[in-house]
Amino acid sequence: MTFEKVRDAIVETISCEESEVTMEASLVDDIGLDSLDAVELNIALEEAFGVSIPADEMGNMKTVGEIVAFLDAQQA
Repeated sequence: MTFEKVRDAIVETISCEESEVTMEASLVDDIGLDSLDAVELNIALEEAFGVSIPADEMGNMKTVGEIVAFLDAQQA
């Protein structure tokens, strides 16, 4: 469930192919996330999950899986 919502937010924010977004995908190398995309994705994820994601925390996340793990921990 969390992965699907994260995937949808990434696809909508960055306009990439859904098939590119896997748990192991690198946000920068595989998906092409840049600094502006990161800010927009952070906002989209905060709205989708109703949580606050500190910018420095978002900056430390390198893969889709790390975002999913962070959000799962927030909802626990």
